[in-house]
Amino acid sequence: MTKLGLPATIRFHDLRHSCATFLIAQGVHPRVVMEILGHSQISITMNTYGHVMPETQQDAVQKLDALLRRQPDDPTASS
Repeated sequence: MTKLGLPATIRFHDLRHSCATFLIAQGVHPRVVMEILGHSQISITMNTYGHVMPETQQDAVQKLDALLRRQPDDPTASS
């Protein structure tokens, strides 16, 4: 890793873990992250990187709340 200008204490696995964490935190679908990492099952990805999901879950709940709070005459409501 020192050839890349990274500290000698950083392992390839650390970069892989950071990549997965950042992708999930940015809202990339876990299935896509699973494929990038080469996991055979999505459960491996989610069991390892699920700690990132609380913010994503909060965002999902806020979107659902906004959808349910729309009034029928709201021009932003989908038909």
